[in-house]
Amino acid sequence: MATLVSQLSSVHVPGIADTPQCVPQAVSRQAMRWPNAIAATSGDQVITYRELESCANRLARRLCTAGVSTDVPVGLCLPRSLEMVVGALGILKSGGAYVPMDPAYPAERLLFALEDTCAPVLVSNAEIARRLSSAKCEFVILDSLELSAEPDDFPENRSQPADLAYIVYTSGSTGTPKGVEITHAGLSNLVAWHREAFAVTAKDRASHVAGLSFDAAVWELWPYLTAGASLHLADDVTRSSPELLRDWMLERAVTIGFAPTPIAERLIGLEWPMNTPLRILLTGGEALRRRPPAGLPFQLVNNYGPSECTVVATSGVVLTKSESGGSPPIGKTIANVHTYVLDERLEAVAAGRLGELYIGGAGVARGYHRRPALTESRFVRDPFCREAGARMYRTGDLVRLRPDGQFEFHGRIDDQIKIRGYRIEPSEIVAALDRHPAVLQNVVIAREDEPGDKRLAAYLVVRSQIAVTAAGLRDFLRRSLPEYMIPAVFVKLDCLPLTPNGKTDRAALPVPDTNNMVTDAPAPDDSTTALQRRIAGIAAALLERESIGIHDNFFLLGGHSLLGAQLISNLRGAFGVEVSLRTLFTAPTVAGLAEEIGRLLRR
Repeated sequence: MATLVSQLSSVHVPGIADTPQCVPQAVSRQAMRWPNAIAATSGDQVITYRELESCANRLARRLCTAGVSTDVPVGLCLPRSLEMVVGALGILKSGGAYVPMDPAYPAERLLFALEDTCAPVLVSNAEIARRLSSAKCEFVILDSLELSAEPDDFPENRSQPADLAYIVYTSGSTGTPKGVEITHAGLSNLVAWHREAFAVTAKDRASHVAGLSFDAAVWELWPYLTAGASLHLADDVTRSSPELLRDWMLERAVTIGFAPTPIAERLIGLEWPMNTPLRILLTGGEALRRRPPAGLPFQLVNNYGPSECTVVATSGVVLTKSESGGSPPIGKTIANVHTYVLDERLEAVAAGRLGELYIGGAGVARGYHRRPALTESRFVRDPFCREAGARMYRTGDLVRLRPDGQFEFHGRIDDQIKIRGYRIEPSEIVAALDRHPAVLQNVVIAREDEPGDKRLAAYLVVRSQIAVTAAGLRDFLRRSLPEYMIPAVFVKLDCLPLTPNGKTDRAALPVPDTNNMVTDAPAPDDSTTALQRRIAGIAAALLERESIGIHDNFFLLGGHSLLGAQLISNLRGAFGVEVSLRTLFTAPTVAGLAEEIGRLLRR
């Protein structure tokens, strides 16, 4: 049993005993030690620890006046900004539990979270308050003058380890989002482990790039602010482009960074100066399929964990291809967390065999907010732990425990596809396509665009300098897969669409058609007409259109600054030239871009 079950609750982790039980007290301690140190930056804005402490205390006082206390949910809907950091800390200082809400989400979804939590207060700005004016709660406008009259000392806070720290909403299999209740005990354990595992000190400069409703955004805040480090918030354009994100990290001298898996896979393929300040790049959110190249001047750390287990449950450094083969593992169990690989009877499987991963220990959430039946079905009694009332979470993830103690991720139990009587694991096809020299990223899904006609469709991001054909891809896959697992269509994309959380947005994958499908014909020559067609295809994919004319205005078709930055990034990847954003604004057509790219290519 000892080799099959990782139970680390008895392991002493240095530093944990020195960390206050709850996060807000730990941040206050750093503010007392380093009042003039930079706590966070966003663009040209800077806030010191003294200012952060004062602003958060004023907000906490205001929330207490509004009736917020222990276990009371408080909505937090602000863009990535210093105000967002102040808002989260102020809610924790009031004793309440913050509910992170991404302003980019539809108003209906945001209103659902407020109604479902029965939050009496929403912390936001004036613009968001107007957008959500139908909400049945009190609005506290963080950038208003009303907070200036509040005292700036830490209000009395009786938060205990078992009390709620935050409630994060995740997608539900029934189509209705569900709120995961995370306690201070779980959050404090995550923070203490993180600080110890990655040797975080007050000298570190950390990035904040995750989507605001993605629980990784929680992870990016508290380990650094409780250590006295400085936090650097990236804007939405920068965080969505690997090239811009790399340049921003270098400019800000970031020492510990995070990037969602699809972005991280592109970051490690870029050129980095050998003297880069970055020492650790953390990633997670999806299955990592790329190993770092030899000579990368920082460590890549893969992390795994459902929201129901406080962000991270396993973690490990990813070795290069020359150091280790196969898909990157998801690491070993973190401190004070228990992991079990079990079969349908909740019995431990033999070493090296596939089983469902169950997680117990310090990180397990209280449950789903106001969903007792769902909580009971997913959070079950932990028969391997002697602690009274111990529970474990059924992840639904298939894993295998390797001899070195690391876990390999093998997809979801419910990800199986059945086509013509065959049961198919898409992850197996994805892994096979990953081995193709032209494929950078891919995702495989089952489509049924016509009733009764279910087909496998593979979506690919390929290297621009390597031509691919559908026949060539099929022949390649036939070397390792049976015929029934060969995708019927291959769709070429400039980048995989992402959700605000940084995960692959399967719902946004386009319908295969003649404009995007990989055919058996070779790629056209680089004539002027072919150049325009390639640019038009890249722009149309971003605008989610089948095609666009060479004289159509990019911005009049629905383009905006974020898509514009992505277009520039995609053009850079396709042609190897740097088109400026100014060019796009002055010549926002395919014809104009083709003229500029042609000029750059001739230089």
